[in-house]
Amino acid sequence: MTATLQEILSSPDTQPQLIADSYALIEQEVAELSGVSGAAVKLAYKTVNTFLPDHIHFMVQALLPQLVEQLEPYWVEFRASGSSEFGDYLAKRGDEVAQALLAVTDRMAQASERPTIIKAYKAVRGNAAKHVEAALPRVGDMVLKYAH
Repeated sequence: MTATLQEILSSPDTQPQLIADSYALIEQEVAELSGVSGAAVKLAYKTVNTFLPDHIHFMVQALLPQLVEQLEPYWVEFRASGSSEFGDYLAKRGDEVAQALLAVTDRMAQASERPTIIKAYKAVRGNAAKHVEAALPRVGDMVLKYAH
């Protein structure tokens, strides 16, 4: 029986490196943003890092299992398709995948009791799908790195 994506990515040998790579991917994606919406994301990111310096790293660690759960059906379809690049596979389903991933962060924001976090999230949520979609090729490549 084939292991699920969750089982593969949550193994003790893989998970710490995946968390570090996910955090680095977020840092890279934020740094590369431009324009008005990019400036809003950068400001929100800086605000969160200023008030809660380890919050983003903590959230990556906390949300990763739920995000992987959202990616699982796409991983199953990808494996069955015979495609070789998971990033391309995700990018072709960009809006759908972005909305699935953002459902996780939306739930977390709704449950938050930190006004600074809620305000920062609400400030960037409108354009978040666009930014998540842009990151999907890198997300898929990172998943593939550990899942093969």
